[in-house]
Amino acid sequence: MDGERAPLLGSHASNSYMSDLNMNHHNTLNDRMIYRNEESIHEAKQPSHANLDNVPPVSMAWRHVNVHVNMTPKKKGCCGGVENGNLDIVNAKQILHNVNGHVPSGTLLAILGASGAGKSTLLNVLTHRNTKSYTISGEIYVNGFLVDNNINEMSAYVQQDDLFISTLTVREQLQFRALLRMDKRVGTRARLARVEDVIQEMGLSKCASNRIGNIGGTEKGLSGGERKRLSFASEALTNPPIFFCDEPTSGLDTFMARNIVSTLRKMAAKGRVILCTIHQPSSDIFAMFNQILLLAEGRTAFMGSQEKAMEFFGRLQFPCPPTYNPADHFILTLAVEPGREAECRTRTHHICDTFEESLEAKSISDQTEEMLNVDFERKIDPVVELALAGGSRYEASWFTQFRYLMWRAWVGMIRDVMLFRVRIFQILVMAIIVGLTYLRLGIEQKSVMSINGALFLMITNTSFSNLFAVVNSFPIELAVFFREYGTGLYRSDCYYLAKTIVEIPVFILITILFGTVTYWMIGLYESIDAFLIAVGVLLLTANVALSLGYLVSTLCGSVNIALAIAPPLLIPFMLFGGLFVNNDNIPVYFIWLKYLSWFKHANEILMVNQWQNVHNITCDGITNSTSSDVSDRCQYKDGNDVLYYTGFDKDNVLMDILLLVALQVGFRILSLIALVVRARRSKE
Repeated sequence: MDGERAPLLGSHASNSYMSDLNMNHHNTLNDRMIYRNEESIHEAKQPSHANLDNVPPVSMAWRHVNVHVNMTPKKKGCCGGVENGNLDIVNAKQILHNVNGHVPSGTLLAILGASGAGKSTLLNVLTHRNTKSYTISGEIYVNGFLVDNNINEMSAYVQQDDLFISTLTVREQLQFRALLRMDKRVGTRARLARVEDVIQEMGLSKCASNRIGNIGGTEKGLSGGERKRLSFASEALTNPPIFFCDEPTSGLDTFMARNIVSTLRKMAAKGRVILCTIHQPSSDIFAMFNQILLLAEGRTAFMGSQEKAMEFFGRLQFPCPPTYNPADHFILTLAVEPGREAECRTRTHHICDTFEESLEAKSISDQTEEMLNVDFERKIDPVVELALAGGSRYEASWFTQFRYLMWRAWVGMIRDVMLFRVRIFQILVMAIIVGLTYLRLGIEQKSVMSINGALFLMITNTSFSNLFAVVNSFPIELAVFFREYGTGLYRSDCYYLAKTIVEIPVFILITILFGTVTYWMIGLYESIDAFLIAVGVLLLTANVALSLGYLVSTLCGSVNIALAIAPPLLIPFMLFGGLFVNNDNIPVYFIWLKYLSWFKHANEILMVNQWQNVHNITCDGITNSTSSDVSDRCQYKDGNDVLYYTGFDKDNVLMDILLLVALQVGFRILSLIALVVRARRSKE
């Protein structure tokens, strides 16, 4: 076993130990799921609800953790690349120096230090998150097993920002996660029962039926403390034995912060390991932590109980005053003050050097070695086994993910009643304005250009209204999506399809409403067939615009950027739509834009639909005029003349339809690819 614990963790870590262990236990893990308590191991193929309340005893340790942040690499070779993808040590800044630690089962650990001490970096390394710019060495163990990114299979990470879909209730949020995240062998009833248990355990009963809402939003939602407890509840559903918490009390008042830490203390008392970075806790909150880890300049200044920390700093002639908050005292003692950098760093290095030689540091090393030297069979733990076994990162099948994502998107849409009403009101107002502007145009010479303009305006309004309706669709939820995708809750393609499909009925309704009102108010070609074709073209136009809107939405990181990009993006497509530039006069170097312009394709179909069956265009009001006057003022004899002078051809209709469909599919595929790429990059 000693020979197998040697590999380093990180971007250059070896996986031989993991591979050997996976091979040894592959058959066992495929056949059964093991539940263990301190006395025995229970095996069951179908877990019961009671099993979910058991927390396997887990101890965690890390040793010799060093982290260098990747700076600008030193150029090598003709291309200025980096040999073997590595950095020269002179071009990297070390931010963690040989950090060691051991956290036994049932411990609530506070990680403290001044800004820049390395708290967040250590948490990122332990959880294998946001480490792309790091070069890492060291070892992390859980119950004696060397782990890497598979630690996420047995742990939960509660981040500082509480991100949720605001329209869901507390119970719905937990049910959604339970149905997608809990073990697939747990039945639906057991999952829903687990949700109710977690609601009780986290003190969320009073707000279980309340909508989550947005902080500072128009709709009243949960308080800061309730949102934070919901974050813990969301992760506690799977009953992980290890919790990582990034600033769990940030933004909360003292009362709420005390409740949160008290909840964490109760969770740890059941056998969990909970590690928290925390910033300036009050004295009573600080006293709730079993152990503390003090970091300074990327080094360990102390790790152990608060009582031993007081003794340690007292021995170094830095005693905490009797009425002073110990947490503030430790942080101030280890801080580097502006103007006194050299003096403060000398003091900090002395404290860290002394701790490395202290009995407390030796005790951490001894506890880690004891954990590693436990007999192999006794170290077998179901949670660790399952995490090391690998397999799919998703508990739910593709269809199950799609089903519940559809449900969540539908709930969010139907509950935003105000937005729906605004959309209906907006489209009716626009339809009436367009209809009144071109009210009951007759088929005559002076109306031809007005009818052509009205058709193009219908396409333009349909395009703009639909594109801008979804251009903010993804940016407002990207943070939630990236977090849920990163935890393996669902696939990115399931999310994309569910979110885009559920919105289709609303946009179909809006488009049909607009097309119906404008078509009959304008007085376009009076035929049911022509009307249905016109509405069908508007539906195709709406879907192409929606697809482009989704593409812009997935490419942009914020709503403001998306809104800034969308309008100028539409101008070229409008320009070559057949109204401003005749199709026969488009410059050869812009011909390709004609095929990408759905304005052109939709306009051509609507023009053909309007004019192909018009056999006579009256020339009223022309009397006592010469033949040349009649020719000048009666340019169009019938609908075919209109199509000829505008450069449209009814033989192109089928190709126009195919190109509209192709543009819709193409934009959708590109937007899906953009979302998948961004999702994968968000995990790095």
